Amino acid sequence: MTRQSDAELPYRPCAGIVLLDETGRVWIGHRIPKSPADGFEHMWQLPQGGIDEGESPRAAALRELKEETGIDQVQVIAESSRWLSYDLPPELVGVALKGKYKGQRLKFFAMQFLGGDGDVDISEGSEHKAEFDAWRWAQITELPDLVVPFKRGIYEAVVAEFAYLTAR
Repeated sequence: MTRQSDAELPYRPCAGIVLLDETGRVWIGHRIPKSPADGFEHMWQLPQGGIDEGESPRAAALRELKEETGIDQVQVIAESSRWLSYDLPPELVGVALKGKYKGQRLKFFAMQFLGGDGDVDISEGSEHKAEFDAWRWAQITELPDLVVPFKRGIYEAVVAEFAYLTAR
């Protein structure tokens, strides 16, 4: 079997979530190490996940948020104006993302959290594996410095697009 070059591989369609608390801080989770990509120092990220066949990006965002954080008490308040993508580093192409994608293409949704911290549940559920081993609220401007370097560009774009929502 011949390994596809990264040029032949598609981007995985995903939805990302910028979850805001009442003070304008953003929810960020610390990824559980589980792949070669996890050797990076910065392992924090926003909730995100794949869009299933026939599923809308908004529905995927709400589903992924519930699966990864236990949160379903939200109001969608904004959607990114464009899709944002990142490429995996060359050493991870064909390895990460089940070897099927060269990176991810994401549509982000800003959501207002209507619950309380006690509603957050990052433990493994019956229908999903735990993605995070810790979580916290952060200032949106912190995000690019907390993520793996190959995702930094999309996080900078997310900050630029949604920062106005955090000014309270």
